[in-house]
Amino acid sequence: MSQVEFPTFQTVLYDEPRPGVARVTLNRPEKRNAQNMQMTYDINSAFDHAVRQPHVKVIVLAAVGQHFSSGHDLSGDGSKTWKDFPVLGTWANFDQPGAEGLYAREMEIYLEMTERWRNISKLLIAQVQGKCVTGGLMLAWCCDLIVASDDAQFICTSGKMGGSGIEYYAYPWEISPRQAKMWLLTGELSVEKAQQYGMVNDVVPRADLEQHTLELAERLTKHTSWTLNMTKSQVNHAQDAQGRRSSMQYAFAVHQLGHAHRKLTVGANVDPDTLPENIRQHYLRRIERAAE
Repeated sequence: MSQVEFPTFQTVLYDEPRPGVARVTLNRPEKRNAQNMQMTYDINSAFDHAVRQPHVKVIVLAAVGQHFSSGHDLSGDGSKTWKDFPVLGTWANFDQPGAEGLYAREMEIYLEMTERWRNISKLLIAQVQGKCVTGGLMLAWCCDLIVASDDAQFICTSGKMGGSGIEYYAYPWEISPRQAKMWLLTGELSVEKAQQYGMVNDVVPRADLEQHTLELAERLTKHTSWTLNMTKSQVNHAQDAQGRRSSMQYAFAVHQLGHAHRKLTVGANVDPDTLPENIRQHYLRRIERAAE
């Protein structure tokens, strides 16, 4: 039997570990799987490849290392710019001055890209271990099911940095509105509460996480592609009919207003010494973690 050759990417791994199951694995352990533009487009390309395979019914989104994701990579994209990547949506020209460039960048690579993943025509399962921080929440939320290890933590640092949430604002759709407010203001959600509130489907010991997730994925492949896709589509549509999409658009606009407010109060280039002490320390820790 000839060895199957899978596509290769810079920041993610692609394989098909079980019949009918594709797996996309975040592979930046030195950055705690922080998401830069390269990873964004690698995930998108890997998902696109899986969607085009008629034998694949379920996609698992996993991660190498101790933690699922430390969020957006605050250290930047190195020498690369938006011009090094394809424009997949309707937004580009990220280097425009003022709010225009930042709005376009975050609309394209955060809100609209994550929305696209949520609606792809395969069932997505997130396999979450360790910490899932701020922007990393988006990677879990775009999936239809979430399986987490018993040491998982879901952390939102936005409030501590003077913001009000991330670009793909799914908090009140993942858990109840009052619990969402509590989470946004306190910053941490344990895996036990995440399951209790309905955000996580299964919680398993860390040592069993991979096997449990793959067994679940393989079990779901017993359904027809139509059953899987229409079940996903119907539930997603029910959320959208309740206003999820329009609520996210409003939250995104508020998020951009927050960026503008920060620029007006602390300057376009953030000088940590100008920030309030609690925000300054948190900001520095995020930068240090991205550099580790």
